[in-house]
Amino acid sequence: MGQRRRGRLLWNQRVRSTFVLLGVVTVAVIASSVAGQSSPVPADEDDLDANETATLWSKDLDECLTPAEYEAQYAKEPSAIEELATCTDISFTHPPDTATRWTDQDYDRLEAGGSNTSRYPEHATLTDSIGIADAHATVFAIHPSTRTHIDPEQSVHYVAPEGTMRGFVDYRIRLDEAQLRDTEIVSWSIQEHGIDEVRLRLDETVVETAEGTHNPVFEYNSEHSGQGTLTLEADIYTRLEIEVRVGNQSEVETRIVSDNVTVSQDLEVDVYDPQAVIYYASYPDDDDGVAIYQRQPWNGYTLSEDGDVSVRGVWRYYTARDTNWDRLVESTRDGTRSLNETPRPVYVHAFPSNIGPRVEPIRDGPTLLEVWGRETESPAPSMHDNVEVDVVSGPYTRSSGVALRYDEIDPDSITVEGIVRGVTAEIVKPNNGTQREIRESELSVEVINSSDTASTLRIELRDTATGDPIMLDTLDDPRFSLIGQDARSGYITVGDRRVKTDVTGTAEITVSQPGIYTAEYHPGSWRSHQPAYLGDTATATWHPLTSPTGWFTLLVDLVRFALPFAVVLYAAKRIGTFLKFNDELP
Repeated sequence: MGQRRRGRLLWNQRVRSTFVLLGVVTVAVIASSVAGQSSPVPADEDDLDANETATLWSKDLDECLTPAEYEAQYAKEPSAIEELATCTDISFTHPPDTATRWTDQDYDRLEAGGSNTSRYPEHATLTDSIGIADAHATVFAIHPSTRTHIDPEQSVHYVAPEGTMRGFVDYRIRLDEAQLRDTEIVSWSIQEHGIDEVRLRLDETVVETAEGTHNPVFEYNSEHSGQGTLTLEADIYTRLEIEVRVGNQSEVETRIVSDNVTVSQDLEVDVYDPQAVIYYASYPDDDDGVAIYQRQPWNGYTLSEDGDVSVRGVWRYYTARDTNWDRLVESTRDGTRSLNETPRPVYVHAFPSNIGPRVEPIRDGPTLLEVWGRETESPAPSMHDNVEVDVVSGPYTRSSGVALRYDEIDPDSITVEGIVRGVTAEIVKPNNGTQREIRESELSVEVINSSDTASTLRIELRDTATGDPIMLDTLDDPRFSLIGQDARSGYITVGDRRVKTDVTGTAEITVSQPGIYTAEYHPGSWRSHQPAYLGDTATATWHPLTSPTGWFTLLVDLVRFALPFAVVLYAAKRIGTFLKFNDELP
């Protein structure tokens, strides 16, 4: 079999050593039970141990075997992890590397058929032509990557900007006699066939090419970010020599039939290349503040050089096989059959957990001030029936930013860890600067212009350090910008009423019900203000008795209401005088 070769071959050739260990045999048995097929683990210096392999199969049926049942089925006493994995699925706080390691090793067992045999997974898109049948190019796996379950309708496959794509290309040679009309085929033979070139595309851009191979491995580095279509594409050719008899002629003529097909598979992905915008702040008590924004999902933040101070996001992870590869089909001219051993790729899956966001250490760690994001429905209804993890049962916040306060934050130590293994966010400085100063504010309330029916409260808001007024009202008059009076967000509440101070830092409201009135300043986010302020409260009491008019009104009311009682009392005393008997006898 000859093959034309062009481009360059990017696939890994590893020297494998063959050995038999009890642990490896046990791993093979465990893996076999997942899909009901034999799947030995290839030997390598980076072999997964039995505990690691036990965590891979989150889509298997959890039978919850007892140690005795496990030993009877697998001829081995289970470890704690192996026993737990038969009852439930193991989740991780970070994207594990076990999926990549397993896939790398299992891929080496994937072998093509031959000139008369094609092998393919059930989900492969097959192409037939005059001289080629059951041709396909199918993505085996791409790593590092994470399949993220966002909501019941949306699941995104995030792939790293730099990674490895493994594919599988196969076909078989045949002759379609139906396309040779009015001819009688005497004999035919294969002159040449092969895979001309294999390409990896991202949208319309060719990322990498490889010479003809059934098992292309692409080490890619993409400058693209965001959603795109990843395409594995292969050119397959054949050259057949055919001896035919045309019509009723007795002579036999020789024809050369050249055939070419291009096969491909598209994979919708999102190239995960996150960026984070970070703002810093200094509180009056020397605490540090930090706010981190990012558009894409994130795993966690590290705020110290040793990694002990951190914030963990809402996402957790499990690993599971790609069920599309559970059955490998082998086709020939005589029909198809299923192969007993099927190499299976394994992927990392991300899901929103009930745990998070949360700070670490829990007691002495940062204070989580605020979380911004979009409320999203739980993806639980769309997840695999056999996956048992602590996915949120109700709506959760798909956070795009958090604000934190801590006694000491080193800006150079901040890292934003992504949900794809090995990917961290690029730190971007905002156009309006990153450092913010937070000052204390002083809020005061006093009663002015009181009457017996209403009172006016005067509210004043100033910078504690400088005494400058703090204006909250939005003024469209450009004259105020000339004196540096820039409006800021924020408001003051008095009961259920909201007010904003003017350019003098004051506001007035009228109240009609006696009582204690508490004013509270709700400052705008320090992320968008320079300087920023802390909130403050102040109280004032108003009652009609606090004014001279109120006292006079009270006196009039007392006289008015007391007069009838006085008349009744006087009348009662007079009547008592008339009815009084003299106890002395004459």
